[in-house]
Amino acid sequence: MSAQADLVKLSVGQFAERFRSEMIPLSSTFSYFCASVPMSEEELKEYLEEPIAALPQAISAVLPKISIMLVPYLERVDGKDKGQAGEYVSTERPPENRAFWASQVRLGDEEILFFALKDQEVAEYHYRFYRMIASLIADRWSEEAQVSFSTLLREELHAGVHGEVDEESWHQKQSLLRRQSNVRRETKAFREYAARSFIDTMTLYLHGICCDIDVETGPRQLPSRYLRRRLNLLYSLYPPPTGYAVLPEHQAER
Repeated sequence: MSAQADLVKLSVGQFAERFRSEMIPLSSTFSYFCASVPMSEEELKEYLEEPIAALPQAISAVLPKISIMLVPYLERVDGKDKGQAGEYVSTERPPENRAFWASQVRLGDEEILFFALKDQEVAEYHYRFYRMIASLIADRWSEEAQVSFSTLLREELHAGVHGEVDEESWHQKQSLLRRQSNVRRETKAFREYAARSFIDTMTLYLHGICCDIDVETGPRQLPSRYLRRRLNLLYSLYPPPTGYAVLPEHQAER
């Protein structure tokens, strides 16, 4: 089955509507559609089955119905030089300044996740997949998780801990520190930082369950002992499936 001829100038929303009925179920939560040649057994395992199998039960239980659409390329158009502004599925590689790798559309109570696969390493795809899952969880995390994670962040801020897990949480943290001297106060700026920090940390945590990954060191990177504290907190809140671990001590426990 091929959707190549139908991809021309279809927005992600139009594409989702057109091919929604052709989704192939993977579980009660996940289904997928590949807009090119059928996936081999090995590709299906690498791109879909293994990343989904690594999700903690506490996360899978609160996720909405999710459809994954694997497409050749995604292009972001500003409307100035090529039709209507928006995000489009493309069969041809777009200019670098218009190319992007993931998108999301909601249809009713279903989340449609788009991933551009061509010219993308599997590890990068896994990162973006888990980032989208982490963002969905950030809209649904329990009060216990919010309180526990926020308490840990306040301890870090009070101790003047430098760095963050990823770029977005780093910038959000700098914005908070510029606007708020009392970091223990519950404000909109703190909640925004906490949500972004949770997403970045959860992305790393989930990616670490599925794959062996290395955390790049750098001047903006959260020191390793504080990163381990965060990962251990998520481990207690969202234990991995049987047989999976993140840190060496988790492997020994399991």
